[in-house]
Amino acid sequence: MKKKYYLLILIFVVFFAISFLTNILGAINPNVSDSFLLNGVMTGLLPFSFFIAYALMSIPSGMIVQKIDEKKSLIFAWILALSGALLFSLFPTFPVFLCSLFLIGCGMALLQVILYPLLRVVGGEKHFAFNSVLAQLVFGAASFLSPFVYSYLVTHLDDPSLHQGPIIELISFVTPDALSWVSIYWIFSFVSFLMIVIMIITPIPKVMRNEDETVGAWDTHIQLFKQKNVILFFLGIFSYVGTEQGISNWISEFLRTYHGFKPEVEGSATVGLFWGMMTVGCIPGMVLLKVMDSKLVLRIFTIAAIVILMGTLWGNAQFALFGFPALGFCLSVTYAVIFSLALNSVPKYHGTFAGILCTGIAGGAIISLLIGKLKDLIGLQSGMMILFIPLIYIISITFWAKPIIKNATIRKEDHH
Repeated sequence: MKKKYYLLILIFVVFFAISFLTNILGAINPNVSDSFLLNGVMTGLLPFSFFIAYALMSIPSGMIVQKIDEKKSLIFAWILALSGALLFSLFPTFPVFLCSLFLIGCGMALLQVILYPLLRVVGGEKHFAFNSVLAQLVFGAASFLSPFVYSYLVTHLDDPSLHQGPIIELISFVTPDALSWVSIYWIFSFVSFLMIVIMIITPIPKVMRNEDETVGAWDTHIQLFKQKNVILFFLGIFSYVGTEQGISNWISEFLRTYHGFKPEVEGSATVGLFWGMMTVGCIPGMVLLKVMDSKLVLRIFTIAAIVILMGTLWGNAQFALFGFPALGFCLSVTYAVIFSLALNSVPKYHGTFAGILCTGIAGGAIISLLIGKLKDLIGLQSGMMILFIPLIYIISITFWAKPIIKNATIRKEDHH
């Protein structure tokens, strides 16, 4: 029993580290575009480079895990992340940044494919929706933290009058003066290195997967792709990640363009709060999942997101500062609920299906890039209106999804 909880904690630690690395782009975007003189499309290429790795790596990742087991895959994933972070820290140019984001993305894609089936096996399938939201809570906590770490680094590196301390002095020594924002990638290099060490010294048992947890060959994927349900849930994950990244990547730029807020102060704080409120939202979300059907929870939260998004895009500065974090709250349960509805809607091939679903994370690449293109054509405010399309699609899931196993609610468990 203890081993199970130890494994669960380890899974959550990995989720924390992934998130710490993943969701910083929204906070640094304005600084990156200033340093490298980027237009909207080129700024959109940053999340594109990162998230397109999910499209290319998710299905092969499932096969890699089965070939070389969980432990070696976890180490390999963190080596990819370390090489990406270190490469950019040493050579901070725009083309290298795109390559580095792709490498980090490949590592993160591999980790996501390992973690969800692992969580389902270790925590039990009836508790999968609950544990997934718990993972999302940990994920949000790290995403909340990283913009504040970034803000602290940049303000201390840019202002010599502030107390420096040995860590800041060391980072200052290795970071170019004009590119203080690059310092966060030295922190990422350290985190990745630390995770490699943890993975090497930790005994991770090989997960004995059920027949349906294994990732099949290409013919299994083709068989799944022929099912309408599989495509529809793939689009669900695509829509969710597209919405989440389409908002978070452009928060700081939006606040600077329309309300004159500083990217490294209010901008990064609001990005941090967006992820922080996503964490907070998981708590009522987890309570609601224990008392009502997950489809209904998803519907309520998504309708709220649509209403708040409208006010955030077209309201005043104060509403924007409130609205972006409120959107994080509304999106908190979405990914976990769609993912668990999807896996609980197919009778077998869950491992293969998880790989296909993780490919949908590429939505973060496409929608952010699309907003960048629209920003150049019609302005960021109008460009972000495209986010209503994926949100409406997510509401549609709550009407057509028919899971074989429903989420365990208190009333249902009482009857057993």
